[in-house]
Amino acid sequence: MTSGQTFLITGGNTGIGLATATALAQDGGRVYIACRSAAAGAAALARIRDVAGSADVWLLPLDLASLASVRACAAAFLARDEPLHVLVNNAGVGGQRGITADGFELHFGVNHLGHFALTQLLLQRLTASGPGARIVNVSSDAHYAAPGIDFDAVRRPTPTFTGQREYAVSKLCNVLFTQELARRLGTGVSSYALHPGVVASDIWRRVPRLARPFITRRMLTIEQGAVTSVYCATSAAVAGDSGLFYDKCAVRAPSRVASPELGELLWKNSTEWTGLG
Repeated sequence: MTSGQTFLITGGNTGIGLATATALAQDGGRVYIACRSAAAGAAALARIRDVAGSADVWLLPLDLASLASVRACAAAFLARDEPLHVLVNNAGVGGQRGITADGFELHFGVNHLGHFALTQLLLQRLTASGPGARIVNVSSDAHYAAPGIDFDAVRRPTPTFTGQREYAVSKLCNVLFTQELARRLGTGVSSYALHPGVVASDIWRRVPRLARPFITRRMLTIEQGAVTSVYCATSAAVAGDSGLFYDKCAVRAPSRVASPELGELLWKNSTEWTGLG
């Protein structure tokens, strides 16, 4: 199902995103990776082309912490005037503190709102590229720990020391966004959320070097962590099952907090804050 299709993967320069992009390119897909660092992006581009044996891989600048950058990334892709069959919203931050350029808590702004804006800006192209176009949102089982969404707190800098509570909320937003997309788009474009597993990716780069092997030794490799992303992006088995949450390539019940009412409220606020939707 990959050959001849065009994929855009955020955070495709490292970790699960890099493994996802490589797998899709190896299978014949036309792949765009979108990332913040030009140097890291160029290195990833060369690696993917070498491993996949394909020249059909390109780089797009994208900083999800800036809605202006999100708009520029979408405009750069649309200017190429080609279809988009699958958007993989993979990039994310975890365990950090801060605020985005537009005044949103860092995890919420990057993991949810930046991807919400990018999806909305590319939605018309995705719809025109169907039937069968897909949006894949890389969430986490961390979303089960989120008690809900404080819509005032997401407009302030990260309050906790570890950022784990805010990370869980952002991953809940990924699930809610997926469900709301399914309700609003019907059968034209399918949406999926997923838990990639606990992966030894660059998210652990801030852990002291000597301690890192003890933390990551039982974790999945990035290739193993990309399996469910690739499955949701390409498998005929999930066609039509829009709005569901996947773990290990199988449907899993999301958190009970992920209600249609909360999803609608998240959509309403995200639309207002981005001016899109």
